[in-house]
Amino acid sequence: MTGDFTISSLRGGAIDAIRSADLDRKTALAQESATRWFARRVSLRSPLDAALPERPGRPDKPVLTPPTLVKKRSLHTLKGRIALLHAIAHIELNAVDLALDIVARFATEQVPNSFFDGWMQVAFEEAKHFRMVRARLNDLGADYGDLPAHDGLWQAANSTRNDLTARLAVVPLILEARGLDVTPSLQAKMRETGDLESAAVLDVIYNDEKGHVAVGAKWFRFLCARERRDPAKAFQELVRANFRGPLKPPFNDLARAEAGLTPSFYRTLASISHA
Repeated sequence: MTGDFTISSLRGGAIDAIRSADLDRKTALAQESATRWFARRVSLRSPLDAALPERPGRPDKPVLTPPTLVKKRSLHTLKGRIALLHAIAHIELNAVDLALDIVARFATEQVPNSFFDGWMQVAFEEAKHFRMVRARLNDLGADYGDLPAHDGLWQAANSTRNDLTARLAVVPLILEARGLDVTPSLQAKMRETGDLESAAVLDVIYNDEKGHVAVGAKWFRFLCARERRDPAKAFQELVRANFRGPLKPPFNDLARAEAGLTPSFYRTLASISHA
């Protein structure tokens, strides 16, 4: 399902993908927009671009509920593994829209084209992740939408819609970095239960996510340098202003550092500073 899209510009393609409630179309359009942009076959913006929606397009299901009402199940049962994969699919779907939103919302910022290269690479890979997790759900006799999900990711992003530096602090450097902290233990648990196929999907996601946090850290540092701000201090100020609650240890310090996110950024914001 590629190649037959009318894409007015990179921003136009990103907005069209965000608006789409058909998830096959959304992910295909995200990837096609990225491919055309990498080949410089589309401009960054066009007067024909549609308006950026308040919320991304979604199918009728899953039903969205507060995070506290989403049940936790043991990974040693099939239902538990399906529930985890469903939650990951939901995160990856939001990540597609968040990467596209950074491109579309901030297309008028004074940043190099390589900024948009980075975020479209992220969007392309998040679309790949969503499809992989959904295919794995299908293998297990389930589908995305079968279980309720929460809306916390989009709400966290919405609070930073007017400030690119704050958006980079919250989305890649908190929400995506959290994936680096929790995924290794999930990979190990999937292997323990004998579900090597799901573990292999998580391996792909984990390796790609390091690159996504690195894109966020690179551009966060770029903007801080331009504004002559200390990156670690700026991160802490922006997180306190735009993110509810402390950051949760334990932290995967090694993977975070590989991505350019050193402990000086996040340690003082942790709920248990010595953890």
